[in-house]
Amino acid sequence: MAEEEQLELKPHGGKTKLLIIGVVLLLLIGGGVGGWLMWSGGDDKAQAKGEGAGEAQGEQAQAEAQAAKMAMYVVLPRPFVFNVAAKPRYRLVQIKVALMVRGTANEALAKLHTPLVEGAMFRVFAASTTQQLETVDGRNKLRRDALAAVRQALHEVTQQDVVEQVLFTGFVMQ
Repeated sequence: MAEEEQLELKPHGGKTKLLIIGVVLLLLIGGGVGGWLMWSGGDDKAQAKGEGAGEAQGEQAQAEAQAAKMAMYVVLPRPFVFNVAAKPRYRLVQIKVALMVRGTANEALAKLHTPLVEGAMFRVFAASTTQQLETVDGRNKLRRDALAAVRQALHEVTQQDVVEQVLFTGFVMQ
């Protein structure tokens, strides 16, 4: 009877056990690789982020400093038109003007105080003579005088030098 009662083992649970063992092994290997990447690469990434932030701040400061040095031009909206006394008759003069400034802050100040700038320039232009306007040296002197008047007027209001140059972009005398 002992021979007849042999137990037969059915392998129905073997595939399930292998599948569970495989999943556990994959989780352990994946967790180990993920942990290794997180722990070993995390410091480098954090340092790179820290350095990147410092570099970005340095680049931003450099860009702001460069923008402060960059030449910008403020074109006055209306040309100056005035009469100049001459021997046989009056002469009509038209001058178009642009201001060269450095940086956006000075550009904003120049635009804000455009009426003050125009008034200072008109006082200088009204005092000019025909002989002065007919020569290149005379026009250069007129430009320098206009620059000095504009700088003085703006300095009284803003307490800083705003305009670097006065440029004549158009000059007509009839």
